[in-house]
Amino acid sequence: MTLLKGAEVAKALDEKIKTELSMGSLTPQLDIIRVGAREDDLSYERGILKKMDKLGIGTLVHEFPEDIDNESFIEAFSAINKSPSVTGILCFMPLPKQLDARQIANIIDPQKDVDGISPINQARIYSGDKSGFGPCTAEAVIAILDHYGIKTEGKKVTVIGRSMVIGRPVAMMLMQKNATVTICHTKTLDVEEECRCADIIIAAAGVPKMVNSNYVSEDAIVIDVGIHVDEQGHLCGDVDFEAVSGWCAAITPVPGGVGSVTTSVLASHLIRE
Repeated sequence: MTLLKGAEVAKALDEKIKTELSMGSLTPQLDIIRVGAREDDLSYERGILKKMDKLGIGTLVHEFPEDIDNESFIEAFSAINKSPSVTGILCFMPLPKQLDARQIANIIDPQKDVDGISPINQARIYSGDKSGFGPCTAEAVIAILDHYGIKTEGKKVTVIGRSMVIGRPVAMMLMQKNATVTICHTKTLDVEEECRCADIIIAAAGVPKMVNSNYVSEDAIVIDVGIHVDEQGHLCGDVDFEAVSGWCAAITPVPGGVGSVTTSVLASHLIRE
């Protein structure tokens, strides 16, 4: 079994970013927009700030109270969106229920939309237009497959999950690499069987340790996108690592897999022309 560690992938991406930054005259700036103080948002934010500081990329965090009304939030967001000093905007999702996430997606400048929430960037991804920004997590999955030389052309790939954040965009990216993709969701009749037929499994269901050895064929490659805290307070993914790791051909760990690549992908978006 091969362990597909994200640190190795992130290091390679970071070196490319540093080289490109050293050749340019401008320092990009990432503005992070966070409503409330959810622990998962704060954890992601800490990782981003650490990564951007390491790479020499400027950051600014805008924190808003969890009970902010939609009109006030849209006004504040629009001001950030229009600021010429802002290179990229990352708005943590999901937003509280009183805020209109669709409105935010529609007004964000596609050139600053570094996590691919704009319908314009989504359309670019779905049409194969490489000028669009895809969701960072989806691109991190592709970066891992590419870095480790895992071929997708002609391969059967099963994606568990159909969200706009990971499931659907990663499926489109894989099809553009000539994979044969099946998307499973809550209405899929036999998810285990669909997964057992796959050469590659992308687990993005949002359910802790859902994928066990019954889902995985002996030579399968498993990419675990999930991140959860189990009953013992330990981080885990959508895959039961102990059950699957001795059975599959290769697997990403949690932590230390896809998540560790995501911030590097985010940084790479900030320096794209």
